[in-house]
Amino acid sequence: MTTLPQHLIIKEIPQYLTTQISLSEETLQKVRANRAFLEKKIASGQTYYGINTGFGSLCNVRIEDDQLGQLQQNLVCSHATGFGDEVPQEIVKIMLLLKIMGLGQGFSGIHEETIQRLVFFYNHDILPVVYEQGSLGASGDLAPLAHLSLTLIGQGLVWYKGQKQQAIEVLNELGLTPLTLKAKEGLALLNGTQFMSSYAVHSMLESLKLQDWADMIAAMSLDAFDGKVEPFAHPVHRVRPHSGQISTAANIRKILEGSPMQQKIKTQVQDPYSFRCVPQVHGATKDTIAHIYTVFETEINSVTDNPIVFEEEDLIISGGNFHGQPLALNLDFMAIAMAELASISERRTYLLISGQRGLPAFLAQDPGLNSGFMIAQYSAAAIVSQSKQYCTPASVDSIVSSNGQEDHVSMGANAATKLKRVIDNVRRVLAVELMCAAQALDFRKPDSSSVLVEKTYADFRSEVRFYDTDRLLHDDMIKAEAFLKNKAISL
Repeated sequence: MTTLPQHLIIKEIPQYLTTQISLSEETLQKVRANRAFLEKKIASGQTYYGINTGFGSLCNVRIEDDQLGQLQQNLVCSHATGFGDEVPQEIVKIMLLLKIMGLGQGFSGIHEETIQRLVFFYNHDILPVVYEQGSLGASGDLAPLAHLSLTLIGQGLVWYKGQKQQAIEVLNELGLTPLTLKAKEGLALLNGTQFMSSYAVHSMLESLKLQDWADMIAAMSLDAFDGKVEPFAHPVHRVRPHSGQISTAANIRKILEGSPMQQKIKTQVQDPYSFRCVPQVHGATKDTIAHIYTVFETEINSVTDNPIVFEEEDLIISGGNFHGQPLALNLDFMAIAMAELASISERRTYLLISGQRGLPAFLAQDPGLNSGFMIAQYSAAAIVSQSKQYCTPASVDSIVSSNGQEDHVSMGANAATKLKRVIDNVRRVLAVELMCAAQALDFRKPDSSSVLVEKTYADFRSEVRFYDTDRLLHDDMIKAEAFLKNKAISL
């Protein structure tokens, strides 16, 4: 059992996802005090948005005190309007974690029982069925969070022990009574950016891993293509000192250190940009991701529901912290930056199969009889093109909703879901390059590369064997994708 910290660090989130969590006494005291203050303010007869009024453009409709609980139940049910594919279960678990973090800040007026029920779901892997479509990325991720919250009141569906079941059936099995939401609680559960943020966290963690793989695979391809390491020398990058560029060049030098292939005389004056400009291209992506990382980490440690309850200031303020603009812009930016890793990777794949520098056409053992990696490059090219289409920004769009009350929205939810697709595409394109780099290294034998490259090559060959004659190449591609997904490297 791990006590949830006051501040989540993105890189440390995987360790929380594999263990049970608890809330500190300090956190629970803040939650209790905040709820007590809220109940006192409600009893005073004052009017507060969403607490004793309707929602959206119905904000001027006053709700009677004896109907406040029903108001919250109605809110959750009426806002559960999701469509499309189910959100992956690993992302739903992050949603639970981030919702617990947000409510645990002690500014949402939530009952202790409600936040503890979320913790129970998290600890027992009771994962609500949530759908990708339905959020405008403002007013909170209303539809996705409504589906998340439905299960607390015994409605909707959950994944539990590998089966999709009615939430009420799981609650009954575990001897739990569905929650009866009190004033403000439905609003606290539905308002917030946890849908966007969870996709952001998931994509960030994957991107950090793929950045390292992109460097490793590029270095393998460089040796396999008989490329030159001179453009990676530090003086070149010292005079254009972008952090990502410098670190990428250092990575390539480290990976290829001691490579016998680099000792061979090179006949070319220069290599194509997809090899020579790896530090500049990969590095620009890394600098972009480093900036976005800070935005995402700020967001997951923020209070993003509405209204916000400030007992110390004796205030309940209806504001706009649920608006996803900080996420939307950066989710779009991140998609563009990550897509470039695939774009340059596919160009290296194209060169590896081009029949240049002593390598056979399409890296086939017997070109003509065998097509080798000809169509694998087609697939990589198609995926790169698809990612370019996904990189059209969602954040430049806005559609008026709620009868004009919500007249500017971020579309950050759409940015978040398409970013995940871009990340998946990057992994697939890198997998194709890895296959081609390994195949080209086979054709260079008995020459060998560096210790680090040869180790990576051997690890990969334990999963995907040499492509000696044409076989069902799709199977190898799936194995290569899984290799990159399941293995991490540290450069």
